[in-house]
Amino acid sequence: MKLFVQIPCLDEAGTLPLVLANIPREVAGFESVEILVVDDGSTDGTAEVARRLGVHHVLRHTSTMGLARSFRDGVDYALAHGADVVVNTDGDNQYPSERIGDLVAPIVAGEADIVVADRQTATIAHFSPFKRLMQRVGSRVVSAAAGTSLPDAASGFRAYSRGALLRLNVVTEFSYTMETIIQAGNKRLRIASLPINTNPKTRESRLFSNIWQHMGRSGRAILRSWVMFRPHLVFLTLGALFFVAAAVPAVRFLVYLAQGDAGGHVQSLVFAGAMLVGALLCLALLVIADLLRTNRALAEETLERIKVLQYGRGNLVPGPAAVADIVPDAVPDALPDAVPEALSDDEDARA
Repeated sequence: MKLFVQIPCLDEAGTLPLVLANIPREVAGFESVEILVVDDGSTDGTAEVARRLGVHHVLRHTSTMGLARSFRDGVDYALAHGADVVVNTDGDNQYPSERIGDLVAPIVAGEADIVVADRQTATIAHFSPFKRLMQRVGSRVVSAAAGTSLPDAASGFRAYSRGALLRLNVVTEFSYTMETIIQAGNKRLRIASLPINTNPKTRESRLFSNIWQHMGRSGRAILRSWVMFRPHLVFLTLGALFFVAAAVPAVRFLVYLAQGDAGGHVQSLVFAGAMLVGALLCLALLVIADLLRTNRALAEETLERIKVLQYGRGNLVPGPAAVADIVPDAVPDALPDAVPEALSDDEDARA
């Protein structure tokens, strides 16, 4: 079995050496451990630092594409190079890389498809009380949408089995963390959690400028996932609210009508009509969303089969879609132009 540890980076030349130093080179259950650095348009020489420190797998975006795209490209590359398990960690040294063996253990034992590290956010000193509260609330909302229970759904330190990655599809442009959990839960993948202690803070987050921006983007991603996977719950709830809002003024108008004093309360009837239209629109949207969910399920099944064919054992080169925005640095002239840079020593020998 082969383990890939991927590290999405954006200007992490200063902290990347700390991350690499703590990644174990041998993990129980795996014949080899490969390290992949995804340089998301860094301007501080992150890719050069990675190569100087002996990293054989380096993908480099020509411009900043975002965390979700970096994760997706890294997964495509790892699967194409025969990864059985992919661990994702951050380049800012937030997570204890030495715990990778513990993180992948449930997958090796066949007890889980995905393992998410629990940062125990209530104990993190640099988190404000408000941020701790929002982390807790967000995790509960994501857990409810996924039909599982995770104490830290936003954690980026996680492990995925090959089978799980073949079934998951990242479509958001912000962050993959919550979207993949909601997908995994609704696809009945087994998700486990591992408590960890994070390392001291090295810098401010580059994913968002403030907590309100983070909450807004995360909220949109969660809401989109709810609509995608649980449209009945979303639209029936909204429809019920509109119906109640229509029923109350309608009953009020009927009471006045029975008393012979309905003339001055026509506005209640107008408001009730508007709310009733809203309820009917929710039912119409539910029908459309349900049909789209069926089509999406069929499309995802087809995509999963394509991935199995594309990432079959022995296929070392990802397809064009996986590397369209990746610059191939230092690729031997004999190899195709689409091959990402820095093949490992064994692969170079086979080439």
